[in-house]
Amino acid sequence: MNNPLPPGAPAPSFRRFLFNRYAAVAFLAGAALTAGFGGLARGEVMGSCHHGMMMGGTHSAADMSAHVDHMLKHLYVEVDATDAQKAQIGPLVKQAVSDLMPLHAQLHAAHADVMQALETPTVDRTALEAARLEHLKLADQASKRIVQLLADVGDVLTAPQRKALADHLESMHGMPHS
Repeated sequence: MNNPLPPGAPAPSFRRFLFNRYAAVAFLAGAALTAGFGGLARGEVMGSCHHGMMMGGTHSAADMSAHVDHMLKHLYVEVDATDAQKAQIGPLVKQAVSDLMPLHAQLHAAHADVMQALETPTVDRTALEAARLEHLKLADQASKRIVQLLADVGDVLTAPQRKALADHLESMHGMPHS
């Protein structure tokens, strides 16, 4: 939902900005992880889809690579990337996707633990808390890797290209960008 800030309201916090960047990286990472990383800020941590790539099941390495390549083409057009920039950004994004995919599998396992804890005759609060902590740990690991990717890609892009990317990503997620 797109709610503009009322006059005099404080700007969104840095944490919210960072987690919205989490959503942005899904675009950079070829939307290869789940729910477009922005789901983290909405509590949907890596759970559904982004740009048509469903992440609830398994996908072959070839499917994933093709999808990342497709999303990178969109990124390159959006920021008007040079051939030299493309040669640098592609490997950065592909490595990040490779690094993040095991976290995705672990997150599914943690989710299964939550569902299992809910199915018991009595609510297993200890198991639910353990699963919550595992979700937070995995989200933190993913967030750190994504911030690293953002910084790496940001180093390759010019200031106007970063602005173009930020504007596009904000519009994709219905968030105003100042």
